[in-house]
Amino acid sequence: MTDQWRLIDMRIENAPTQMAIDEAIAMARLRYDTPNTIRLYRWNPSGVSIGYFQNIEKEVNLPNCKKYGVDVIRRITGGGAVYHDYNGEITYSLVAPENDPKMPHDILESYQVICSAIIHGLKYIDVESEFKPVNDIIAGGKKISGNAQTRRHGVVLQHGTILVDTDIHRMFEVLRVSEAKISDKLIKAVEDRVTNIRRYLDTDISFQEVHDALVRGFEETFDIELVPDELTREEDDYVKQLYDKYTSKEWVFQR
Repeated sequence: MTDQWRLIDMRIENAPTQMAIDEAIAMARLRYDTPNTIRLYRWNPSGVSIGYFQNIEKEVNLPNCKKYGVDVIRRITGGGAVYHDYNGEITYSLVAPENDPKMPHDILESYQVICSAIIHGLKYIDVESEFKPVNDIIAGGKKISGNAQTRRHGVVLQHGTILVDTDIHRMFEVLRVSEAKISDKLIKAVEDRVTNIRRYLDTDISFQEVHDALVRGFEETFDIELVPDELTREEDDYVKQLYDKYTSKEWVFQR
């Protein structure tokens, strides 16, 4: 019998809310026996998230974020700074217990298994991609998805980006990706390493098409049925508590 996992589908929220939801689901998973969950979502306004261990001033151009109305948030997961473009990206998250039989105990192996769901889904829209350790997915030799994971409360939380049509120029303006001046040459260098689905396919593709492909990828890779649902009351309560954390200067600027 195919297992059922919950799908929290395409909530469009600001950065503190999105990160609070991910952590709330992880906190509630074992405490309240909530189901394993896949979430697909977008950031509005666009946001920058930095890894738990990063220094925000070194990674983010804060004046430009303010200028463009871009949220800035610290994740509970590690990894690097990421620009989440409302018009250019779908983000996913997965929450499951560490002891779930579908979830490898080895962290690198679990990255590979979870990312394989993305890779499998992308095939349905004719994007051929592969896993690049530790936590990237590449297509045509270029990064098309970055992923980050944490394990706490006996639960695995992994979230990551699927680049649909990310604005590289704006990314350069809000991230401190280099001390060098922003230049066409520098942007070209990044475009040689990073791609997105529309650029890879050289055609327009809708968010709905990408979404549907990702849902199939997760269902078939994990042999599950994704059932659309909402957050539980307990999770909503956690989100309200965690929102204050994610909007506090103590959290965002702690390093």
